Amino acid sequence: MVVHSVPAEVTVKGTTTPIAFVKDILFPYIRENVQEYLQTHWEEEECQQDVSLLRKQAEEDWQLDGAVPIPAAGGSGGEEPAQLMQAVVDNVCWQMSLDRKSTALKQLQGHMWRAAFTAGHVKAEFFEDVVPAVKKWREAGMKVYVYSSGSVEAQKLFGHSTEGDILELVDGHFDTKIGHKVESESYRKIADSVGCSTNNILFLTDVTGEASAAEAADVHVAVVVRPGNAGVTDDEKTYHRLTTSFSELALPASA
Repeated sequence: MVVHSVPAEVTVKGTTTPIAFVKDILFPYIRENVQEYLQTHWEEEECQQDVSLLRKQAEEDWQLDGAVPIPAAGGSGGEEPAQLMQAVVDNVCWQMSLDRKSTALKQLQGHMWRAAFTAGHVKAEFFEDVVPAVKKWREAGMKVYVYSSGSVEAQKLFGHSTEGDILELVDGHFDTKIGHKVESESYRKIADSVGCSTNNILFLTDVTGEASAAEAADVHVAVVVRPGNAGVTDDEKTYHRLTTSFSELALPASA
């Protein structure tokens, strides 16, 4: 998450939402339902755009171990839709097995989660300190943005939550289209987009590699330690500012 003036930037998984919700509910939902989703939506333009983007990613991945190609429709091999769908399913499962963050994968996941959230099959869960803290920040005149590896569309689905629709608490969304979270330039682009200096941003994340990238761009950072998150080494504890709850954060009035 990003907080602005201080802007706040927050990732979703592991900071605002229990990582178990993502690992045990959201990701398994994709694996278990991707084939049925493709069968239901295959003829729709949006689905074909998703498949096209996945095919393009597969072409870039061809040298990777275990990479799954997605042939073109009506190609020389005479592939039928069922064969193409299976190739897409296998590619998606392969990417997810490696925890890939490709835009193509995230786009399809976002569309699948949209259908699930809209139908009420899934509701987002938040740590109990998140919503009260964000409301307090906004009342103090701060702006809050979400920057996540998940697509912007997927981020907005978290409006369907156990806390109700919380999208009114968020001023904007960023995903990997602006850059990857381990690249310092991404944070400079976000600062330009929201109209502030990087030194007026507080970035909240559970990943120390992301924290280092943001700090290199002169962004304030707090590493959020939550149940189920990856452990933090003694060196990382010394180097990074840590917090276990948004309510513990004392945000500077200016930077």
